[in-house]
Amino acid sequence: MVVKSTENTWNSTQWRDYSLLDCGNGERLERWGDFVLVRPDPTAIWQTARKYNELWKKPDARYLRSSSGGGHWETINPKIPKNWNITYGDLTFTINLMNFKHTGVFPEQAANWNWMRGLIRKFERKCQLNVLNLFAYTGAATLACAAEGAAVCHVDAAKGMVDRARTNAHLSGLEGKPVRWIVDDCREFIQREIRRGRRYDAIIMDPPSYGRGAKGEVWKLEDDLYSFCRLCTEILSDDPGFVLINSYTTGLSPATLTYIAESTFSSRFHTARAESRELAIKSENSGLYLPAGASCRWTTS
Repeated sequence: MVVKSTENTWNSTQWRDYSLLDCGNGERLERWGDFVLVRPDPTAIWQTARKYNELWKKPDARYLRSSSGGGHWETINPKIPKNWNITYGDLTFTINLMNFKHTGVFPEQAANWNWMRGLIRKFERKCQLNVLNLFAYTGAATLACAAEGAAVCHVDAAKGMVDRARTNAHLSGLEGKPVRWIVDDCREFIQREIRRGRRYDAIIMDPPSYGRGAKGEVWKLEDDLYSFCRLCTEILSDDPGFVLINSYTTGLSPATLTYIAESTFSSRFHTARAESRELAIKSENSGLYLPAGASCRWTTS
Protein backbone atom coordinates (compact mmCIF):
# COMPACT_ATOMS: atom_id res chain seq x y z
CA MET A 1 0.00 0.00 0.00
CA VAL A 2 1.29 3.45 -0.90
CA VAL A 3 1.18 5.86 2.02
CA LYS A 4 0.28 9.32 0.80
CA SER A 5 1.43 12.62 2.25
CA THR A 6 -0.75 14.13 4.93
CA GLU A 7 -1.64 17.66 5.92
CA ASN A 8 1.01 17.45 8.62
CA THR A 9 4.01 17.47 6.27
CA TRP A 10 5.71 19.90 3.91
CA ASN A 11 7.20 18.05 0.97
CA SER A 12 9.91 18.77 -1.57
CA THR A 13 8.53 17.73 -4.96
CA GLN A 14 10.43 19.79 -7.55
CA TRP A 15 13.88 18.23 -7.42
CA ARG A 16 15.43 16.98 -10.68
CA ASP A 17 19.02 16.33 -9.52
CA TYR A 18 18.07 14.62 -6.28
CA SER A 19 15.75 11.74 -5.48
CA LEU A 20 15.09 9.42 -2.57
CA LEU A 21 15.13 6.09 -4.36
CA ASP A 22 14.27 3.95 -1.35
CA CYS A 23 14.51 3.92 2.44
CA GLY A 24 14.27 1.42 5.26
CA ASN A 25 16.38 -0.76 7.55
CA GLY A 26 17.81 2.45 9.02
CA GLU A 27 19.19 3.77 5.72
CA ARG A 28 18.41 5.99 2.72
CA LEU A 29 19.20 5.12 -0.90
CA GLU A 30 19.59 8.44 -2.72
CA ARG A 31 20.56 9.81 -6.12
CA TRP A 32 22.64 13.00 -6.05
CA GLY A 33 23.05 14.04 -9.67
CA ASP A 34 24.80 11.14 -11.40
CA PHE A 35 25.80 9.34 -8.20
CA VAL A 36 23.97 7.04 -5.80
CA LEU A 37 24.70 7.15 -2.07
CA VAL A 38 23.56 5.09 0.91
CA ARG A 39 23.38 6.99 4.21
CA PRO A 40 22.11 6.12 7.68
CA ASP A 41 18.73 7.50 8.72
CA PRO A 42 17.45 6.80 12.25
CA THR A 43 13.82 7.46 11.28
CA ALA A 44 13.68 4.78 8.55
CA ILE A 45 13.31 1.92 11.02
CA TRP A 46 10.86 -0.18 8.94
CA GLN A 47 11.98 -3.12 6.81
CA THR A 48 12.27 -2.80 3.04
CA ALA A 49 12.68 -5.53 0.40
CA ARG A 50 16.06 -4.53 -1.01
CA LYS A 51 16.15 -7.36 -3.52
CA TYR A 52 13.95 -5.27 -5.84
CA ASN A 53 16.57 -2.50 -6.22
CA GLU A 54 20.08 -3.54 -7.23
CA LEU A 55 21.47 -0.13 -6.28
CA TRP A 56 21.30 -1.09 -2.61
CA LYS A 57 24.02 -3.67 -3.31
CA LYS A 58 26.42 -1.41 -5.18
CA PRO A 59 25.96 2.33 -4.72
CA ASP A 60 28.75 4.73 -5.62
CA ALA A 61 29.46 5.30 -1.91
CA ARG A 62 28.08 4.23 1.45
CA TYR A 63 28.41 5.81 4.87
CA LEU A 64 29.26 3.23 7.52
CA ARG A 65 28.60 3.95 11.17
CA SER A 66 31.19 3.07 13.78
CA SER A 67 30.23 1.17 16.93
CA SER A 68 32.19 3.75 18.91
CA GLY A 69 30.35 6.69 17.35
CA GLY A 70 30.72 8.61 14.10
CA GLY A 71 31.63 6.69 10.99
CA HIS A 72 33.22 7.01 7.57
CA TRP A 73 32.43 6.94 3.87
CA GLU A 74 33.24 3.78 1.91
CA THR A 75 33.87 4.67 -1.74
CA ILE A 76 32.70 1.86 -3.99
CA ASN A 77 32.93 3.63 -7.34
CA PRO A 78 36.55 4.81 -7.79
CA LYS A 79 35.36 7.35 -10.37
CA ILE A 80 33.20 9.30 -7.92
CA PRO A 81 34.70 12.83 -7.84
CA LYS A 82 35.78 14.74 -4.78
CA ASN A 83 33.11 17.36 -5.58
CA TRP A 84 30.24 17.56 -8.06
CA ASN A 85 27.37 19.96 -8.65
CA ILE A 86 23.60 19.61 -8.51
CA THR A 87 20.91 22.17 -9.30
CA TYR A 88 17.54 23.09 -7.88
CA GLY A 89 15.77 25.45 -10.24
CA ASP A 90 18.13 28.41 -10.72
CA LEU A 91 20.36 27.44 -7.78
CA THR A 92 23.53 25.34 -7.97
CA PHE A 93 25.24 23.57 -5.07
CA THR A 94 28.52 21.73 -4.79
CA ILE A 95 28.25 18.25 -3.23
CA ASN A 96 30.87 16.09 -1.57
CA LEU A 97 31.16 13.27 0.96
CA MET A 98 31.43 15.18 4.24
CA ASN A 99 31.86 14.09 7.85
CA PHE A 100 28.84 12.83 9.80
CA LYS A 101 27.17 11.44 6.63
CA HIS A 102 26.46 14.93 5.20
CA THR A 103 26.75 16.06 1.58
CA GLY A 104 26.40 19.84 1.96
CA VAL A 105 22.68 20.15 1.16
CA PHE A 106 19.51 19.13 3.01
CA PRO A 107 17.12 18.39 0.11
CA GLU A 108 13.99 18.42 2.28
CA GLN A 109 14.59 22.14 2.90
CA ALA A 110 13.61 22.91 -0.71
CA ALA A 111 10.01 23.16 0.49
CA ASN A 112 11.08 26.06 2.72
CA TRP A 113 13.15 27.71 0.00
CA ASN A 114 10.04 27.84 -2.20
CA TRP A 115 7.95 29.24 0.64
CA MET A 116 10.45 31.99 1.46
CA ARG A 117 10.86 32.99 -2.17
CA GLY A 118 7.11 33.45 -2.51
CA LEU A 119 6.95 35.66 0.58
CA ILE A 120 9.92 37.75 -0.54
CA ARG A 121 8.31 38.42 -3.91
CA LYS A 122 5.28 39.86 -2.11
CA PHE A 123 7.34 41.85 0.39
CA GLU A 124 9.65 43.29 -2.26
CA ARG A 125 6.74 45.27 -3.66
CA LYS A 126 7.09 47.52 -0.60
CA CYS A 127 10.85 47.55 -0.03
CA GLN A 128 13.91 45.32 -0.09
CA LEU A 129 13.71 42.62 2.56
CA ASN A 130 16.65 42.33 4.98
CA VAL A 131 17.11 38.68 5.93
CA LEU A 132 19.27 37.25 8.72
CA ASN A 133 20.26 33.61 8.17
CA LEU A 134 21.65 32.06 11.37
CA PHE A 135 23.53 28.75 11.58
CA ALA A 136 23.51 29.22 7.83
CA TYR A 137 25.66 26.21 6.86
CA THR A 138 26.43 26.06 3.11
CA GLY A 139 23.97 28.78 2.20
CA ALA A 140 21.06 27.20 0.34
CA ALA A 141 18.50 29.39 2.15
CA THR A 142 20.76 32.42 1.69
CA LEU A 143 20.86 31.84 -2.06
CA ALA A 144 17.10 31.27 -2.30
CA CYS A 145 16.47 34.63 -0.64
CA ALA A 146 19.17 36.49 -2.56
CA ALA A 147 17.83 35.15 -5.86
CA GLU A 148 14.54 36.94 -5.15
CA GLY A 149 16.28 40.27 -4.43
CA ALA A 150 16.56 40.18 -0.64
CA ALA A 151 19.63 41.52 1.17
CA VAL A 152 20.99 38.67 3.30
CA CYS A 153 23.30 38.47 6.29
CA HIS A 154 24.71 34.92 6.36
CA VAL A 155 26.15 33.87 9.75
CA ASP A 156 27.88 30.63 10.69
CA ALA A 157 30.61 29.87 13.21
CA ALA A 158 32.49 27.57 10.81
CA LYS A 159 34.67 29.39 8.29
CA GLY A 160 34.74 26.34 6.02
CA MET A 161 30.95 26.38 5.74
CA VAL A 162 30.86 30.10 4.96
CA ASP A 163 33.51 29.58 2.26
CA ARG A 164 31.41 26.74 0.84
CA ALA A 165 28.34 29.02 0.83
CA ARG A 166 30.26 31.65 -1.13
CA THR A 167 31.26 28.98 -3.63
CA ASN A 168 27.59 28.04 -4.05
CA ALA A 169 26.72 31.71 -4.59
CA HIS A 170 29.33 31.88 -7.35
CA LEU A 171 28.05 28.68 -8.96
CA SER A 172 24.51 30.11 -8.88
CA GLY A 173 25.56 33.41 -10.45
CA LEU A 174 24.68 35.31 -7.28
CA GLU A 175 28.11 36.56 -6.21
CA GLY A 176 27.07 40.14 -7.01
CA LYS A 177 23.99 40.07 -4.77
CA PRO A 178 23.93 42.01 -1.45
CA VAL A 179 25.06 39.23 0.91
CA ARG A 180 27.21 39.77 4.02
CA TRP A 181 29.26 36.67 4.81
CA ILE A 182 29.93 36.51 8.57
CA VAL A 183 32.01 33.95 10.49
CA ASP A 184 30.83 34.32 14.09
CA ASP A 185 28.99 32.74 16.99
CA CYS A 186 25.30 33.39 16.26
CA ARG A 187 24.29 34.45 19.77
CA GLU A 188 27.23 36.83 20.15
CA PHE A 189 26.57 38.27 16.69
CA ILE A 190 22.92 38.98 17.56
CA GLN A 191 23.91 40.68 20.81
CA ARG A 192 26.27 42.99 18.91
CA GLU A 193 23.62 43.72 16.27
CA ILE A 194 21.19 44.71 19.03
CA ARG A 195 23.74 47.14 20.46
CA ARG A 196 24.34 48.56 16.97
CA GLY A 197 20.60 49.10 16.51
CA ARG A 198 20.47 47.00 13.36
CA ARG A 199 17.18 45.30 12.53
CA TYR A 200 16.05 42.58 10.12
CA ASP A 201 12.76 41.90 8.36
CA ALA A 202 13.15 38.13 8.36
CA ILE A 203 15.10 35.55 10.33
CA ILE A 204 16.05 32.01 9.34
CA MET A 205 17.58 29.70 11.92
CA ASP A 206 18.76 26.11 11.64
CA PRO A 207 20.42 25.52 15.02
CA PRO A 208 22.23 22.29 15.84
CA SER A 209 20.91 19.83 18.40
CA TYR A 210 24.14 20.10 20.35
CA GLY A 211 27.32 22.12 20.01
CA ARG A 212 30.17 23.92 21.73
CA GLY A 213 31.28 27.49 21.19
CA ALA A 214 34.85 28.76 20.78
CA LYS A 215 35.03 29.47 24.51
CA GLY A 216 33.63 26.10 25.53
CA GLU A 217 30.01 27.26 25.76
CA VAL A 218 27.54 24.39 25.49
CA TRP A 219 24.53 24.69 23.18
CA LYS A 220 21.68 22.22 23.69
CA LEU A 221 18.61 22.88 21.60
CA GLU A 222 16.06 21.79 24.20
CA ASP A 223 17.61 24.11 26.78
CA ASP A 224 18.61 27.09 24.63
CA LEU A 225 16.16 27.50 21.73
CA TYR A 226 13.53 29.42 23.69
CA SER A 227 15.97 31.99 25.10
CA PHE A 228 17.63 32.28 21.69
CA CYS A 229 14.29 33.10 20.06
CA ARG A 230 13.56 35.63 22.80
CA LEU A 231 16.84 37.32 21.95
CA CYS A 232 15.99 37.31 18.24
CA THR A 233 12.77 39.24 18.87
CA GLU A 234 14.96 42.27 19.61
CA ILE A 235 16.39 42.39 16.10
CA LEU A 236 13.12 42.07 14.19
CA SER A 237 12.00 45.20 12.37
CA ASP A 238 8.62 46.83 13.00
CA ASP A 239 7.25 45.34 9.76
CA PRO A 240 8.72 41.83 9.55
CA GLY A 241 8.09 39.32 6.79
CA PHE A 242 8.76 35.93 8.37
CA VAL A 243 10.72 33.77 10.76
CA LEU A 244 11.70 30.19 9.89
CA ILE A 245 12.86 27.80 12.62
CA ASN A 246 14.26 24.40 11.62
CA SER A 247 14.92 21.49 13.96
CA TYR A 248 16.48 18.09 13.42
CA THR A 249 16.42 17.18 17.10
CA THR A 250 14.74 13.82 17.65
CA GLY A 251 11.77 14.12 19.99
CA LEU A 252 11.22 17.85 19.51
CA SER A 253 7.74 17.94 18.00
CA PRO A 254 6.48 20.52 15.48
CA ALA A 255 3.97 21.68 18.11
CA THR A 256 6.84 22.64 20.40
CA LEU A 257 8.26 24.90 17.69
CA THR A 258 4.87 26.57 17.29
CA TYR A 259 4.59 27.23 21.02
CA ILE A 260 8.08 28.75 21.11
CA ALA A 261 7.40 31.03 18.14
CA GLU A 262 4.03 32.14 19.47
CA SER A 263 5.37 32.86 22.97
CA THR A 264 8.31 34.89 21.66
CA PHE A 265 7.79 36.51 18.27
CA SER A 266 4.00 36.74 18.49
CA SER A 267 4.23 38.59 21.79
CA ARG A 268 5.38 41.61 19.74
CA PHE A 269 3.09 41.14 16.75
CA HIS A 270 -0.42 40.16 17.73
CA THR A 271 -1.59 39.58 14.13
CA ALA A 272 1.13 36.97 13.61
CA ARG A 273 0.61 33.26 13.23
CA ALA A 274 2.90 30.25 13.45
CA GLU A 275 2.48 26.92 11.70
CA SER A 276 4.75 23.93 12.17
CA ARG A 277 4.95 20.63 10.35
CA GLU A 278 7.33 17.80 9.64
CA LEU A 279 9.38 18.02 6.48
CA ALA A 280 9.25 14.90 4.33
CA ILE A 281 10.69 13.38 1.16
CA LYS A 282 8.80 10.87 -0.95
CA SER A 283 10.46 7.52 -1.64
CA GLU A 284 10.23 6.62 -5.32
CA ASN A 285 10.13 2.89 -4.56
CA SER A 286 7.44 2.67 -1.90
CA GLY A 287 5.63 5.99 -2.03
CA LEU A 288 6.34 6.44 1.68
CA TYR A 289 7.11 9.93 2.91
CA LEU A 290 10.30 9.84 4.96
CA PRO A 291 10.20 12.29 7.92
CA ALA A 292 13.18 14.67 7.75
CA GLY A 293 13.04 17.15 10.61
CA ALA A 294 10.50 19.83 11.46
CA SER A 295 10.00 23.48 10.56
CA CYS A 296 8.04 26.36 12.04
CA ARG A 297 6.91 29.12 9.68
CA TRP A 298 5.98 32.36 11.42
CA THR A 299 4.43 35.26 9.52
CA THR A 300 2.61 38.48 10.36
CA SER A 301 -0.07 38.14 7.71
